[in-house]
Amino acid sequence: MECGQINFKTMELLDRANTTTYGNPVPTQVRVTPIKGKAILVSGHDLKDLEELLRQTEGTGINVYTHGEMLPCHGYPGLNKYKHLAGNYGGAWQDQQKEFDAFPGSILMTTNCIQKPRDSYMNRIFTCGLVAWPGVKHITDRNFAPVIEAAMAAPGFATDEPEKKITVGFGHAAVLQHAGAIIDAVKAGKIKHFFLIGGCDGAKSGRNYYTEFAEKVPADCVIMTLACGKYRFNKKEFGTIAGIPRLLDIGQCNDAYSAVKIALALADAFKCGVNDLPLSMILSWYEQKAVAILLTLLSLGVKGIKLGPTLPAFVTPAVLQVLVDKFAIAPLGSVDDDLKQALS
Repeated sequence: MECGQINFKTMELLDRANTTTYGNPVPTQVRVTPIKGKAILVSGHDLKDLEELLRQTEGTGINVYTHGEMLPCHGYPGLNKYKHLAGNYGGAWQDQQKEFDAFPGSILMTTNCIQKPRDSYMNRIFTCGLVAWPGVKHITDRNFAPVIEAAMAAPGFATDEPEKKITVGFGHAAVLQHAGAIIDAVKAGKIKHFFLIGGCDGAKSGRNYYTEFAEKVPADCVIMTLACGKYRFNKKEFGTIAGIPRLLDIGQCNDAYSAVKIALALADAFKCGVNDLPLSMILSWYEQKAVAILLTLLSLGVKGIKLGPTLPAFVTPAVLQVLVDKFAIAPLGSVDDDLKQALS
């Protein structure tokens, strides 16, 4: 529980650092199809690395695309002001070998989530910060000249693909600006339930559960999502409800802080506990960050979380029993049964 509280404070500090530097995220449409021209793809999580690259590529004619957990960067005014931040390319981390192979430019990996690079793009992938790979050029001083040179040497996209856009930027500040309308819609019966469907993605079978769950959520319910788990369904059309999009992309994995802030604010507005809200959490986990975030939710007293697609290997039967007894945590069942239980 103490670990969860410390992680909550850590996410709060990171949120404050990001928002005071680049502004609070605002709902922003992001192009998810490429445009003609030279290109650089940025993956990982680090906003500062992206800002430096955008600054250094200004006026070069190179378009910069986000990948993976960098998608939420488009919602920050301090980053979106760069006109050559062209859009988002690809999906979650586990597809990167295929996606990087097909990307006709250079690639910059920040923080983590790198997979073993294929030989086909080894000479145009670069690392910086805390991530590295044997044989890949590592940049230590944020001088991205080698990345820019590799992008100029690569062919780039030959043509514009048909335009398609999705919306990001629903951090806690943006959502809570509409808290009054959301609360009124709940009281009027227009919004029946909120689902937080997100977390880590991965290649293991069973993760199509999250796609099917999102598709089957009734039209009078709102879906909040975050982290790379959203790539299972974030390019699908979910429409609007009570004047707001039914799918609210809250941000990166660390932006679980925003989800907590939204839940706490709604609980305060309805004068009830978080567990009394019409809110269900359907989480996918993969590694340490996800476990830290789960501990944060437990330390805040959140109960009834559905966790999958499989439970962490270190959750022994005895530990699982504690989680079940104290927090009513449960593994995923069938989509229909879990949805029926949440709405009952």
